[in-house]
Amino acid sequence: MSYRREYEIAFVGLKPGVHEYNYEIGDKFFEAFQQQDFKNCKAQVKLSLDKKSSFMLLKFEVGGILEVTCDRCNNPLPFDLWDEFTVTVKMVEDPELMNDQEEDPDVYYIGRGESHLDVANWIYEFINLSIPMQKVCQFEKMDGPHCNKKAFDVLKKLELSEEEEKPKENPIWKGLEKFKGLE
Repeated sequence: MSYRREYEIAFVGLKPGVHEYNYEIGDKFFEAFQQQDFKNCKAQVKLSLDKKSSFMLLKFEVGGILEVTCDRCNNPLPFDLWDEFTVTVKMVEDPELMNDQEEDPDVYYIGRGESHLDVANWIYEFINLSIPMQKVCQFEKMDGPHCNKKAFDVLKKLELSEEEEKPKENPIWKGLEKFKGLE
């Protein structure tokens, strides 16, 4: 369990101002969560915590690389991570009620008596949000080193057969085009 404690920040003893934390995130980090759509994660998360008297501003900078499966050719595809996220953490008397009522996902409430802030769930969420929903090789570059050549050939054949199946222009409607501009 001590592995998870490294993501807890004891903010009570921190002086007001900016404090920086760096995390190296690998596949082991995700074992506590559900199975992921990626593997070989080598992410770096830089967290800047700006402590104020009644709130904290957290800025997460996500970078690194991981391996996703191409949705088009089903081959492993390296993907570069780069994104930034901010969260405002406010200290209040009734954090559960405030979190239920809050509509802004970038605002989070904790109790005034809290002494630690666990950032593991945010790191998990922000790495996953950095990955696009559709993960594909660019069609023009499908002959690259990460692409499945057999899938590329099948897609090319399908593309050619779709072009042949396009309906030809019906001569019955040809004369109607001159009436379009008369309205």
